[in-house]
Amino acid sequence: MKKNNLKITFSLIFVVSFMLFLSFAAVPLYKLFCQVTGYGGTPKIASLENKTNISEKKIKIEFNSDVNKKLNWYFKPMQRSIESKVGESILAFYKAKNNGDKSITGVATYNVLPFEVGQYFNKVDCFCFENQTLEPGEEVLLPVNFYIDPKILEDPSVKHLNSIVLSYTFFQSDKNFEKISKNKN
Repeated sequence: MKKNNLKITFSLIFVVSFMLFLSFAAVPLYKLFCQVTGYGGTPKIASLENKTNISEKKIKIEFNSDVNKKLNWYFKPMQRSIESKVGESILAFYKAKNNGDKSITGVATYNVLPFEVGQYFNKVDCFCFENQTLEPGEEVLLPVNFYIDPKILEDPSVKHLNSIVLSYTFFQSDKNFEKISKNKN
C-alpha cells in the first residue's frame, strides 16, 4: 500500500511540476510558433539567403506607428508607404525622439494587417523587441528590412491584396538601460 501511495505521490508531483513548467514556457513557445508560422499577423523572421525570386506584381506597404501614453516619445515612419515588388527586399525607417527630460528606454512590438499575410511577411532585420534607450531630446532612425514571400501569389485567400499595413507600437520598458557611449574606452 505504501509503495502504491509513493508512486501516486511522485506521479502527481511530476504532473504538477510539468504543468508549472509549461505555464512559464507557454509565452516564449507561442511567440516562437507565431514567428515561424506567421500566425496572428506576426511576420516570420527570415534571412536574405532564403529569399526567392522577385515577381512583377506590386504591393503597397503602408507604415503605421503608435506610442503608449506612458512613453513620452515621438515615433513616426519616415515614409507613409512604399510600393514593392513581391519578393523584393525593402529597407524602411522609423524616427523616434525622446520628448522627455530624462533618459528613457522603450521597446517596440509589431504586426501586419491583414493577419492572413503574416506568414508571407518576412522580416530580415528590425528594431522590435530590442530595448532602445534615448537621452532627453535624442532622435534616432530605426531601420526595418523585410520582403514579401512570392508564395503569397499562390494563396487564393490573399493573392488579390494590393496593400499591407506594417504597424509598430512603442511601450516604455520596465528597465532603463545605460547607454554605452562610443567615446568611452
